[in-house]
Amino acid sequence: MSALIDRNTLPYRPCVGIMLLNDRGEVFVAKRCGSEADWQMPQGGIDEGEDARSAAFRELGEEIGTAKAEFIAMTAAPHRYDLPDDLLGKVWKGRWRGQEQMWMLARFTGTESDIRLDTEHPEFDAWKWIDAEELPGLIVAFKRPVYESVLAEFRPLIAPSKG
Repeated sequence: MSALIDRNTLPYRPCVGIMLLNDRGEVFVAKRCGSEADWQMPQGGIDEGEDARSAAFRELGEEIGTAKAEFIAMTAAPHRYDLPDDLLGKVWKGRWRGQEQMWMLARFTGTESDIRLDTEHPEFDAWKWIDAEELPGLIVAFKRPVYESVLAEFRPLIAPSKG
């Protein structure tokens, strides 16, 4: 960590994450552009004056090219993670110590051809559906506790659709 950056003086970035389910109860994950193994669920910042639910649908459109989803639930409280020392001051122009995320559970209502990673500002270069229990093992270590908490909260709601 840079001696010039005091983690304790930096705020958390307001953010939203989306656990997107398909009809089989599997979870959407995507691999960050240029990485070999950085898989994650869609997430992104909440804009000034925007609520978490609106931000979640906007982020789906921006990151995976579609917001074809129906809302199921939102986490009861935000989940936080801190950036590791080697990233502090390097991402988000050094403005944040980590993220404070509200998470939304949603069911994908489109077809797989609706998912488009070739967005205006691509963040991902591959995607897949996985069993929810695989999530903690795919995510980078510093985000793993958040994924474990979100999974625990949403687990009772994750099931194949009845259609």
